Parts: sequence; structure tokens; C-alpha cells
Amino acid sequence: MTRFVSLFAITAVLCGPALAQTSGEGTARGETAETSLPKAPDQEPVFENQTRTPLPAEKTAVETETIAEDLSNLWSMEFLSDGAMLVTAKEGDMMIVSSEGEVGAPIEGVPEVMSQGQGGLLDVALAPDFDETGMIYFSFSEPREDGGNGTSVARARLETDGSGTGTLQDLEIIFRQTPAYDGDMHFGSRLVFGPDDHLFVTVGERSDTPIRDQAQDLTSGLGKIFRINPDGSAPEGNPFARHAAIQPEIWSYGHRNIQAATLDPEGRLWTVEHGPMGGDELNRPEAGLNYGWPAITYGLDYGGAPIGLGLTAMEGMEQPVYYWDPVIAPSGMAFYQGEEFPAWDGAVLIGGLVSESLVVLHLEEGRVTSEERIPLGARVQDVKVGPDGAVYAITEADNNSSSAIMRVTSQAGG
Repeated sequence: MTRFVSLFAITAVLCGPALAQTSGEGTARGETAETSLPKAPDQEPVFENQTRTPLPAEKTAVETETIAEDLSNLWSMEFLSDGAMLVTAKEGDMMIVSSEGEVGAPIEGVPEVMSQGQGGLLDVALAPDFDETGMIYFSFSEPREDGGNGTSVARARLETDGSGTGTLQDLEIIFRQTPAYDGDMHFGSRLVFGPDDHLFVTVGERSDTPIRDQAQDLTSGLGKIFRINPDGSAPEGNPFARHAAIQPEIWSYGHRNIQAATLDPEGRLWTVEHGPMGGDELNRPEAGLNYGWPAITYGLDYGGAPIGLGLTAMEGMEQPVYYWDPVIAPSGMAFYQGEEFPAWDGAVLIGGLVSESLVVLHLEEGRVTSEERIPLGARVQDVKVGPDGAVYAITEADNNSSSAIMRVTSQAGG
């Protein structure tokens, strides 16, 4: 596999006009990573630095290296213990990519997926005891018997043969989002194991009106975050586990379409969800809380009209920790811990499909203090921190024709 290196001395770290900026001046002048006008200019944040925080005082200089390219449309990646990457492709393939970029044959045993629109083979996560059991978990848009479809989660034992490929054994579908729906939008989905080995499952609300309103309905599984046991059952500690009419797996609700989720160093769940035209949200979802969609939201509908009554706040509904208008189109995220980027320690790294960048948020006491963007020149589908401390990103071409895996490191002397 051909590998090449490109250098970025990131000064403005912007994806738009006005790219030049010297180190430290952005904060002094109040300049921000986003320079475009908001889609909903009349909407105001509730608290300081809820959107468009200043650039950090110091610039970030990076090198990027393409590890593998010309791959089918990848959706997610997970590092194995030997440094290889287990990846999923939207059309339904799962593969192992070596640390040197060699791509193995498709793994056998993957179930049928509905890959139209935003559907396909989605996220993959290693079980906490993967090194002993070989168990993996993955989400996919599953065709259902009634003609609809929905996000489902399966687990299986990954058996590899030493040649860069393998098979899935003892496959079992452990969770199905309900109700099913005959559509091809907003499946979510990310899988995150919590510190107690419970599995968080993020999904979408299926986009269309009026079905998206079910994000506010606790008898529906649309627009929710679920927390399940490794076998798919609902943990006793879930907030609605003892309510007969409510789906017991629900952790939080009022979500739109979550394609980015991870744990912070303290073991708390964070997510970034796609907003409408404006209104992407960073949240730290807590048990039983309502995050508003579609009753409240920042941004507008795609035709330019307000969403519902056009409200951005309401009693009993949570405000996002941070929001973007216009959107970055978030997909994949990780908290940075490593030696490659000391200045990023504890920062949130988010893939931007529309911004075509790695979005870096610096936090203090649970609030965003600064935002910078590292342009990667392509849509960013997933982000992981590798065992070497480098940042790895799945990128895809503007026309979604192919994917690549990029490695981002600190520029020497930068």
C-alpha cells in the first residue's frame, strides 16, 4: 500500500475564509474557528462559551500520513491489541487493516444489512474482555420482517486465522431499536462500553416528520440513548427500569441523530449529535434526562423554517454543553490521552463531515474554553487515538466514493 506524508503548519486551523493567524492572536482578538454566518442568527446561547469559543492561544502543527486508501465506504474503526484496526464498511463488510495499511479479506459471518441512504454496517466495539473471549459488538441497520428497518446490535466471537481475516462465530442479535420504520435516515449509531461494562447504544429518531416527534415519547425507542447489559437485557439501575410502560433500556431521550460518543477519563459518557440546519450538540447525557429534540433545538429546518415553535430552551429540558451553527456534521469522537499532543491532553476530538476537519475542543470543569480545527481535506467519519498516541481518522471523498485511514501526528518542532 502506498503511503505518503503531507505537512500542515496550522495557524488559523479553520475550514473557511480568513485562514491566516499568528499564535496567540486569535484569543486576544476573540477570533473563532467558525467564520461563516450562523443559519439562525436570531438565536442566542444561554451561557458564555456555549458556541463559538475563541481559538486556543497556541497553534497546533501536525503531519498527516495516509495509512490506507481506496477502501470501500468505511464507517468505524477499533484498534486491536497488536495495533491492527478492525473496520466496518457501510455496504456490510468488516475487515482487519494492519498497522502498515494491508487490508484483509472481508470477515465472514456478517449479517445482512440495509445499506440504502444512511443505513449500513455501523459501529464496532471490542468487549471489555476481548483479549480473553474474542467477543465484539457491532451495530447495523437491520431489515425487519414487516418491511421496515431499524438499528440493531449484535455480538459475536471474532476468530482470526493469522492472515489478516477471520470469521464471526456464535453471532447473536442482542438488541433491536423499536419501532421499526420504512426509511433510510438517522440510524445513529455508536457503541460505548461504560466503566461498569454496561453498553451504551446511541440511535437516531429516523428524521421524518412526524415520526421524529417520538424522540420525546418514552414508549418509543426512537431518538434515545440506551444502556444495556452485555447480553442485551436492561440493567436494574436504568432510570426507567421499573416503569412498566417505558422501554427499560432507555438511558436518556430527546436526541436527534447521535453518530459520535465516547467516555471521558472519568468514565462519563459524552456525545455529539447531528442538529438540523445549524444546531449540532455536544452533550454529557445523564440518566433519565430529556435533551429536547424536537421541542427545543438550535438551528432551523432544512427549508429555513423554525423547528416546531422555534424554541431553544424549555423547563425540564437540558441545554447542550456546546453547539455549532453552522454545523460541523459530527461523526466519531474521542478524548485525547497520550504523549504525541501534550497540549491536547483531556481535549475532545470530533470528526467533522461538513467541516472536513478534526475538531478539537478544550474543556475546563465540563465547559468548552476553546475550539480549533485541523483541516484534513476530506469528510471525517470516525476518530480514534491509537496505541502510539497518534490520532487516526477515517476519511471519505466528497462524493462518498472511497475511504482512507489517516494518521495525524505532531509536526516535528511544531
